[in-house]
Amino acid sequence: MTARPNVATELALLLLLSALWGASYTFIKLGVATIPPLTLIASRTLIAGLLLAAVIRVRGLAWPRDAATWRRFLLQACLNSVVPFTLIAWAEQAVDAGLATILNSTSPIFAFLLTALVTRHEAATMSKLVGVAAGLLGVCLLVGVEALHGLGEALWAQLAIVAATICYAGAAIYGRGFKGLDPMLPAAGSLLAGTAVLLPAALVVDRPWTLAPSAASLQALLALATISTALALVIYFRLVQTLGSVGATAQSYLRVPIGVAIGVLALGERLSPTAWLGLGCVVAGVIAMTLPARKTVTAPAS
Repeated sequence: MTARPNVATELALLLLLSALWGASYTFIKLGVATIPPLTLIASRTLIAGLLLAAVIRVRGLAWPRDAATWRRFLLQACLNSVVPFTLIAWAEQAVDAGLATILNSTSPIFAFLLTALVTRHEAATMSKLVGVAAGLLGVCLLVGVEALHGLGEALWAQLAIVAATICYAGAAIYGRGFKGLDPMLPAAGSLLAGTAVLLPAALVVDRPWTLAPSAASLQALLALATISTALALVIYFRLVQTLGSVGATAQSYLRVPIGVAIGVLALGERLSPTAWLGLGCVVAGVIAMTLPARKTVTAPAS
């Protein structure tokens, strides 16, 4: 008989997961201060992928041996790490970590839009439609105000984060095709496949051996790879099994206030009044997108 999970323990892990992923934006901000985005992200995927591969070995899982599955890992990597990780790292050279956290939290909204307009594998509900409207309003408040000042670097950086968020939405939909595998395998496989793409590019573009990263950037990279990527994914896959996929998605909006708070406390960032309003709209929209639908109760026939 399988023991039931301790609810308090699982909720504590959910809060920890939100903190780990919320902190990743601050780690990225510290990392790109002296490490170019390509090198930072290539190192992140390499370290995290190797750590997860070690966990897979300890668990005794068998890697897929067919080329088709590894091609799917590569496509998943492009959607889930290669493109979005690099875009966010590049953008955080000009965008605060708190603002990046808010913009990147809208992935459930774009996932719904892709589902409704392209794949149509789920039905649209009123709560999801309300969530989409609120979330898109939040994005407009966050990005639109910057557009009034012209097409500057900050605007393009914000749009890059939105593009990364759309990639995450596509990855969430494409990732449904890995249901027959232990979730740890596509996570590690996609990270290692992403490393195969990112590492050669970083070697050619950045020539990492010529860099002189600061101790703070190296520490941030190590924390980003080990804590906010490898450890976070292990916790996430546990929560999928214990709390279910709906319960685990609570981190989508829990990490927003946590990530903003970390940026404020660690980096001294401040959000504008419009950004706070956009934050409220985004959180409300993501909550509406992720809360399970209420079941209707039918009265018994008399």
